[in-house]
Amino acid sequence: MSGRRVVSGASGGGRRPDGPAHVGRVARSDAHPADDQGPLPDLSQRQSGPGEFVDPRKLDGEDIVARTLEETSGTLGVAMRPKVVDFTVRRKERRRANARTIAIRVAAALAAAAALAAVVWLLFFSTVFRLETSGISVSGANEWVSEEQIMRIASQQAGRSLLLVSGDDVVDQLNDIPGVTRAEVDKDFPNRLSVTVQAQKPAAMLQTPDGMLTAVDSRGRVLNSVGDASVDGIPVIAVDSVGDGQDSKAVLEALRILASLSDDMRGRINAVSAQTQDSITTQLDDGNYTVVWGDSSDLELKKAVVDKILGDPNVIGDKHQVDVSAPLRPIIK
Repeated sequence: MSGRRVVSGASGGGRRPDGPAHVGRVARSDAHPADDQGPLPDLSQRQSGPGEFVDPRKLDGEDIVARTLEETSGTLGVAMRPKVVDFTVRRKERRRANARTIAIRVAAALAAAAALAAVVWLLFFSTVFRLETSGISVSGANEWVSEEQIMRIASQQAGRSLLLVSGDDVVDQLNDIPGVTRAEVDKDFPNRLSVTVQAQKPAAMLQTPDGMLTAVDSRGRVLNSVGDASVDGIPVIAVDSVGDGQDSKAVLEALRILASLSDDMRGRINAVSAQTQDSITTQLDDGNYTVVWGDSSDLELKKAVVDKILGDPNVIGDKHQVDVSAPLRPIIK
């Protein structure tokens, strides 16, 4: 029995339950199915019995293609037939579509970068927004705070885009000019700059023993005189030296008082005494009247009292001195 095996029709016993035993074909283990004896039975018309060989080629099957063609016959049906897909072609189409998408995205990114670069160039590097010295206007200068000083500071911003011009930097530098009490910078797009300052006249002239006069502002800063500046109507304070006057608390207190006075009152002053910071005294009308101010506290009230007393002959009478160091209790003598 070597090299052979017996295929029984049923498990255990070799006999079918409902009939005689069937003995299956005996085949050599090295034999090919084609070498089997006799033609294969037609199995397409009947079910196979247990243990019988079934050839799948002989089984009934459904022709999907034929059924689809039949169901989609006619003009409208042909249009609705599923298309035959060539996956190689589809893969190439997908690659081309991906390549087009990448190309479009790259082109869009390059266009956006180019547009951004153009905007940056227009705003910051083109001549459209560039500030030139000729585009800077200055107002508010006087003979003590010259337009040249103001322009020298403002023109440092020339040559750059107006968007990059620092108005705060210009204002800070202008406020450092002696005599400038307020500075304002306005940008006038696309390429103009307006600079406005409020420049005070000297609060007083510091006179040294050699007779030299130096104009100072309310903070004791030395003003730059331009040309033949007039000193008419400017009070004079005698000091040992300009440096000593700038460091003296009494002189600084006097300057604060003098700077707050009206031009009419300042024009009447012919002498100022600042022995101590709480004994500031001014002489008016060639020494006809003397006003003792004390210090600069309650200054607005003190000025109102002095104006009332000196402006009313019935009040001042034949007196020549007004002491408002205590403004609520002025002394006239």
